[in-house]
Amino acid sequence: MSKTARADTAKGSLPFEEALKKLEGVVEAMESEELPLEALLARYEEGTRLVKICQEKLAEAELKIRQLEKNAAGEMKLKPVDLSEE
Repeated sequence: MSKTARADTAKGSLPFEEALKKLEGVVEAMESEELPLEALLARYEEGTRLVKICQEKLAEAELKIRQLEKNAAGEMKLKPVDLSEE
């Protein structure tokens, strides 16, 4: 992985779809059983970073969805969310 790609992955700046696609590639490479142990460990580390990015992006999306509510006119508006119930 290039330094730029590694930095993007570490910062979580990848879009969800791109992170998920890269994660799928990591899983496929690890399942191929053709990688030496050192490469497997590097892919595992990359995969854990990508999983974290995907989880964070999904949590952000869920929060935004929870904040949306329709008003009487049927228009969507943001509302405050009480996170204490989680």
